[in-house]
Amino acid sequence: MIKNDLFLRALKGETVERPPVWMMRQAGRYLPDFMKLKDKYDFFTRCRTPELATEITVMPIHQVGTDAAILFSDILVVPQAMNIEVQMKPGLGPWLPNPVRTTADVEKVIVPDVHETLGYVMEAVKMTKKELNNEVPLIGFAGSPWTIFCYAVQGQGSKNFDIAKKFCFTNPQAAHTLLQKITDTTIAYLKTKVEAGVDAVQVFDSWGGMLSPKDYQEFSWKYIQQIIDALKTEIPVIAFGKGCWFALDSMAKSGASALGVDWTCSPEMARKLTGGEITLQGNFDPSRLYSPPAQIKQMVHDMINQFGKDRYVVNLGHGILPDIPVENAIAFVEAVKEYKVW
Repeated sequence: MIKNDLFLRALKGETVERPPVWMMRQAGRYLPDFMKLKDKYDFFTRCRTPELATEITVMPIHQVGTDAAILFSDILVVPQAMNIEVQMKPGLGPWLPNPVRTTADVEKVIVPDVHETLGYVMEAVKMTKKELNNEVPLIGFAGSPWTIFCYAVQGQGSKNFDIAKKFCFTNPQAAHTLLQKITDTTIAYLKTKVEAGVDAVQVFDSWGGMLSPKDYQEFSWKYIQQIIDALKTEIPVIAFGKGCWFALDSMAKSGASALGVDWTCSPEMARKLTGGEITLQGNFDPSRLYSPPAQIKQMVHDMINQFGKDRYVVNLGHGILPDIPVENAIAFVEAVKEYKVW
């Protein structure tokens, strides 16, 4: 029995005394203890070593006080398992030396046995669950098929993912084949995480907002829907599409337990677009954590008042930035814990 189950209760739509709070990328670069490990071990070593992944996952629970933990990993472990080489270059980020650009390239991409290729993630889940000792729930995650596709085809991060989009529009059959392979792998990956012990999963569609509403339905959402359909009877599923406010109405009918919202969509608009019957998560601008702690607390209280305390998970509208002072992150969390309905 999880001692602090606020997060899971909010996902179920239950009445809560206050909303739960966690932060995307909370197990990361803003924490001094994380930076010490970063100096000793490269990125994918940290992901692939269950002891390190566990230590990093648990850090913000003890140091910041969030109501849920999210497993330290990366969305790009999935393409690595699919026979796509991914490197993490300092100062550049993800780098794929052999991007997928042709039908022949797509044919070389495999749907792996995730127990073999991603077993280290499952070990990290089991180890983290033991370390958390039922204090808070553990979230597992994956990138959306479209977001993984963007990196696989573009070969690196991008402001517009033009090469990835060109591939979709000039070779749609191969694009859909690749998207389906990613989807099948992601479903197997998340199901195995559920078996290993995670309490909820989140699908990150970081680059969905690069697509028009029509193209979003074709190249992104229908694949996320497959993931939700495969998992929704087993575990709560959160779908987060950055820049995808235009799809919130269809997302709300998906069977997901909650929808993430970024800071470009107001709480009022998000509630209106989703019909007010689904849990929402978000949507504090990560850059606003540069504000003084007293101002952060006031803004968080205002945000909760706008969303309402029920069917709501307090979070950022995207990942926490690396140079945010730890005390500001703590102020964000404390503001939620101090919240009272007046």
